[in-house]
Amino acid sequence: MDLVVLGALEYSSFAMGIKALDEMVKVAPIHIIDARTISSGKYLILFSGDVASTEYSFHKGFEIGAEYIVDSLFLPMIHPEVIPAIGNTIPTAEWGTIGIIETLSIVSAIEAADRAAKAGGVNIIEIRLANGFGGKSYVKMMGTLDAMEAAMEAGTEFAKNKNLLCMDIIIPHPHGEIKQYFM
Repeated sequence: MDLVVLGALEYSSFAMGIKALDEMVKVAPIHIIDARTISSGKYLILFSGDVASTEYSFHKGFEIGAEYIVDSLFLPMIHPEVIPAIGNTIPTAEWGTIGIIETLSIVSAIEAADRAAKAGGVNIIEIRLANGFGGKSYVKMMGTLDAMEAAMEAGTEFAKNKNLLCMDIIIPHPHGEIKQYFM
């Protein structure tokens, strides 16, 4: 597995998010994956780089806007299926047990996807981040029933502890008719 570092900061203020973004890129060479306003008037910054630069920028962004942080994440080794699934649907020929984790923050959805993928045996199909969902986000997964149960438990644990889990659903034998709507 390649070492991939991901930082994410979710602010309750658009203005504070822009200020933090400016300071973050000034203190270390990071790659901005996404920086934008999201539903419910929040601002998201997703970024990557080498471990030290990403960590330094993460701490700077947190320091600048601490009182406006809705959720945050620093992952020095993110599962390789997570970043490609952010904002995309990953095609799969498999049609097995469906798992969906719906969260109240973007960061908690990314964290849930990473933990579920690391539990093993599931494919991350899609991670949708907030826009059009009233600030909520979701993760769609597919795998065997046993693997899905383990992945869902691992994926929802932190969101539950932060009171940011909206819903988690397992559909053991999805009807083929819904595939075109799921994918």
